[in-house]
Amino acid sequence: MTARRTVENAPARVGYGALLRTPGAWTFLVPAFAARLPYAMLSLGIVLLVLDTHGSYGTAGTVAAVSAVAQAFVGPQTGRLADRFGQAAVLLPSVAVHAVSVAALIALALGHAPAWTLFLAAAPAGASVPQIGAMVRSRWVTKLAESSPSTLNTAFAFESVTDEFTFVIGPVLATAIATGISPSAGLIAEAALTVAGGLAFAAQRRTAPARHPHVPGAKRVSALSAPGVRLLAGAFLGVGSVFGAMQVSVTAFAEAAGQPGLSGTVYGVFAGGSMLAGALYGMIAWRRSAQQRMLASYALLVLGCCTLWAMPNLTALAVAGLVCGLAIAPTLITGYTLVETLVPAGAKTEAFTWLTGAIGLGLAAGSTAAGQLIDGFGPWAGFLVPMGGAGLGLIALVSLRRLLVAPSAPSRAVAQGNASMQLVGAAKS
Repeated sequence: MTARRTVENAPARVGYGALLRTPGAWTFLVPAFAARLPYAMLSLGIVLLVLDTHGSYGTAGTVAAVSAVAQAFVGPQTGRLADRFGQAAVLLPSVAVHAVSVAALIALALGHAPAWTLFLAAAPAGASVPQIGAMVRSRWVTKLAESSPSTLNTAFAFESVTDEFTFVIGPVLATAIATGISPSAGLIAEAALTVAGGLAFAAQRRTAPARHPHVPGAKRVSALSAPGVRLLAGAFLGVGSVFGAMQVSVTAFAEAAGQPGLSGTVYGVFAGGSMLAGALYGMIAWRRSAQQRMLASYALLVLGCCTLWAMPNLTALAVAGLVCGLAIAPTLITGYTLVETLVPAGAKTEAFTWLTGAIGLGLAAGSTAAGQLIDGFGPWAGFLVPMGGAGLGLIALVSLRRLLVAPSAPSRAVAQGNASMQLVGAAKS
């Protein structure tokens, strides 16, 4: 009897195959992949271009940081507008502004313009990056409204794996184009993919979530008003610092080793570890609460980052990056699953975008700090930034973990099939 009860109470598993057979899913997933791939190419493309034209890791990292900061602060506002007016209404002007801004940045860099002019072009280029990842997650929430809670959780895992896959392909593609053709060609490809993918995604209006227009006299819902959202955004800042510092530091390390063309491959191995972990993570029926899993995966991330600075060669760095990357996707999956429980329906796109924006802001801080340390002390010093950024994020999560509990009844994403398995604010991937 006990064994039978254990089987009955076990969390249900939903495979990726069943998820992808959801009617209409492929109509937005394919263009979404093309539109989100440039997100993994933009920062590295900027670093490679500015490094080639201005010869400074510090300048290259700072220009990339300006772009990421603009994306981090403007992105959530874009998400709020998408919740209010619809995704297509936001995407169409965004891709146009992005194409023009990237073109201006390329022209200024090739003309050896002063660094401050590069900042002026990088800011709108980052601010206009389409928030495809957040929009796709909102579409899954709408599409799976009548499905089991496990299906939505699997969808979040699938999206995180897709994000990581873009970070496997994106850096390799950007590096190959920049080194094989010209540094500017990498950014040209990034802008072309953004425009083509963004327009194709915007055209899929049937799967778009319903608009939530502001009602006169009603209090406006803000995702950032939830303390748990602010805590997760802070934790994702630490994850972003790992991304940003790794991009600059791996590039510098490969350059110092006389093999600059391998920088994208090494970074791709790092992202590949995350993708592998995410794929496995999404197939497990977890019994631990999402809060517990978040703390555990983030602690593993900190441990992995502590070894990067001591690696003696590119092979060792690739192995260390792979180990470090294994903790990335589980952290992101759990964070996105948790944040869905903390906000109402009219603020979900904005909430997802705050987490994505926090990654971008952390990427900006990480790339800037790493660039300055590399210029001053050498490539190894840049790897101190991931350790410090992730360490601060873990301290915040541990000390304020109570904020991750949903203030009211749990949403669909965390409701389990059996009452004995329910935990307020928990989610399973």
